[in-house]
Amino acid sequence: MISCKNPILNGFYPDPSICRVGEWFYLVNSTFAYYPGIPIFRSRNLAQWEQIGNVLTRESQVPLRGSGHNEGIYAPTIRWHEGTFYIITTNVAGGGNFIVTAKDPAGPWSEPYFLEEAEGIDPSLFFDDDGSCYYIGQRQNSDGSRYFGDCEIWIRKLNPETFELEGEAHPVLYGFQKNAVWPEGPHLYKRNGYYYILHAESGTEQYHCEVAARSRNIFGPYEYARTNPILTHRHLGSRAEITCVGHCDLTEDQAGNWYMVVLGCRPQDGKTFRGRETFLAKVEWEDDWPVVNPGIGMIQKEVELPGEKDTLMPESLSESREYLFKDLQEKQLPPEFLMLRNPDTDAYVLDNECLMLPAKAVTLKDKATPSYVALRQTSAQFLAETEFTLKGQPKDRAGIAYIQNDQNYLCVEYEEDESYGRVYVTACIGGENKILAERKTEIRLCQNLRLIVNKNCAEAWLKKGDIWECVLENIDISYMCSESAGGFTGCTVGMYTHSGEKQSSGYTKFYRFVLK
Repeated sequence: MISCKNPILNGFYPDPSICRVGEWFYLVNSTFAYYPGIPIFRSRNLAQWEQIGNVLTRESQVPLRGSGHNEGIYAPTIRWHEGTFYIITTNVAGGGNFIVTAKDPAGPWSEPYFLEEAEGIDPSLFFDDDGSCYYIGQRQNSDGSRYFGDCEIWIRKLNPETFELEGEAHPVLYGFQKNAVWPEGPHLYKRNGYYYILHAESGTEQYHCEVAARSRNIFGPYEYARTNPILTHRHLGSRAEITCVGHCDLTEDQAGNWYMVVLGCRPQDGKTFRGRETFLAKVEWEDDWPVVNPGIGMIQKEVELPGEKDTLMPESLSESREYLFKDLQEKQLPPEFLMLRNPDTDAYVLDNECLMLPAKAVTLKDKATPSYVALRQTSAQFLAETEFTLKGQPKDRAGIAYIQNDQNYLCVEYEEDESYGRVYVTACIGGENKILAERKTEIRLCQNLRLIVNKNCAEAWLKKGDIWECVLENIDISYMCSESAGGFTGCTVGMYTHSGEKQSSGYTKFYRFVLK
């Protein structure tokens, strides 16, 4: 047996979808306006996961320019059929629902096939026993929305060769609860002669839940389980250790055991900074209905799984990480790094010395691509540190940014003129910029800055010689939690350089980045 710790993916990894091919499980998540789009992971035992790449790695696949922070890529679904992997997802404000395919899940993935007449979001695919393919998704109630969040789950046949929808569209479900809001994230399965639909409803916040329905006919009518919701934590309150659970996908191992991946949040004192993470639960079947963690009915912090530790798998990304950019073997960023929207061709240069980013006249507020290269926040307490050289013009800045979205973030930045340098601690709170602290310092060949976060409090540090000095402590960052800032993403932290509102030919050489 192996003990699996939840979440199986720490940090901003929402809307999980999973499939199994042979001994390998594959898992994908939403990325919204971040690039590359859709991380893809693999595991043999469901406990240890390795990121093998990203699905959307070209602007031709995922145009994100001008997308808002909470637009972009929503809720991908991964499926495999007869030697081909399929991922179907939505680019909100960027073309709608589309499919990409690959023979190797590590890529490369195809150009997108956009689906005409596939309105709505949260698409999924189902291959029946005879090889026929079906589209299932969510859209506004086709009879007319009676209230905000009045949606329906609908199914239509899909030609897997041409990716054209065929025949009639069949609305099949409208939510389990009376006047249900946001039935979404549907997936379709077949077992023991029944077609099953699992979908989320009630929104992706505290009242989130997962429900099940079944039918003998793929187009219905479907009956909801009397035990619905089959999974929720809404009755536990906003200060529960795990909240917001829902948006599930099922998988079966080679021995016939069933499992569910599901999103959830881990608030600290009622505040969530890491966003929606990926959790695992056992599933058993009783009277041909799914039962989640029988006898418990909730997500557990640990799950006992058959099998043993996979000694060939790398350590979890939740461990301390230090990146010396001169030492990267392939001269490309590891797959866990993120940028906002599509990078320009000169967005970064990675060579034998450093990661070089241009000091662009694009800030984190703009719906363009800032010079920001980041990692997901994976722990409630962390230290981020970077070493860099600013080769800029007056008022160019470089340092560390910690962001929730384009209206809420915190920066520790360095700028210099001919005489001396300055370190600034700045915050954007609800779209309003504030200078929290300023510290004069000497000009050095290399600067070292550090950001320490402990739940909803932060500290900014500057290195002078061999000594670290605190620039500002007790910084209240509660404005960056999901409950205050809103939206669908979790916090990221990374290297950032910019020239404010003026054009600049400056740049920053980042030699090292640490997150631990």
